Amino acid sequence: MNFKEKINPEKLPQHIAIIMDGNGRWAKKQGLVRAMGHERGTKAVREVVEGAAEIGVKNLTLYAFSTENWNRPKLEVDTLMKLLVSSLKKEISTLQDNKIRLNAIGCLDNLPAKAHRELQEVIKKTASNDRMTLTLALSYGSREELTTAVKEISKKVKNGEISEKAIDESVINKHLYTQNLPDVDLLIRTSGEQRISNFLLWQIAYAELYFSEILWPDFRKEDLYEAIYNYQNRERRFGKTSEQLS
Repeated sequence: MNFKEKINPEKLPQHIAIIMDGNGRWAKKQGLVRAMGHERGTKAVREVVEGAAEIGVKNLTLYAFSTENWNRPKLEVDTLMKLLVSSLKKEISTLQDNKIRLNAIGCLDNLPAKAHRELQEVIKKTASNDRMTLTLALSYGSREELTTAVKEISKKVKNGEISEKAIDESVINKHLYTQNLPDVDLLIRTSGEQRISNFLLWQIAYAELYFSEILWPDFRKEDLYEAIYNYQNRERRFGKTSEQLS
């Protein structure tokens, strides 16, 4: 079934977020070391980024490395950081050709110097692109993001910059890493796992959740389009009744 042809371009999710899960299990099934799964996963990233841009998705956020991932074996972490650097170098032309702007959220200062430098360079080079914003969540954890936001707001209240009564959702949004992004409409997780794993907890409040059995290295454009088609056939009520929507 060609899901791309079934997608209604007038009902596209404005922000898609993806938990790219299953690299390690994919490698294990192939009899390979985990690092090979991460390397193969970069092909899926390219497919999904290009596929999203092709149909007009404006914002795509990928969970690339969590704050908890620093606890993984050193070899695996080192491999992931090297892959980040090499992928950024390889994909800069893809981003430019497709007019995709790179963005990053998380505790970026925790990244190795080389990875941080390469990341900032690509962000700078693609800053004027306006077809789609690709956000990489790196050294990211939603609880850490919210904790940091609370601290910043509390400091401003203490200094008299913000009134306690003035704190609302918009104020909180302005203190999140995603302050320049819309809320997530569609959250996709691959590999069959059905949990959020500390990812964009505030931003997915009303997102549609889609869980795929496919391991991330095998995820392709058509799988993305199937998820979007599924999303378009759901009723999004935002607390209202079906009768109110109709």
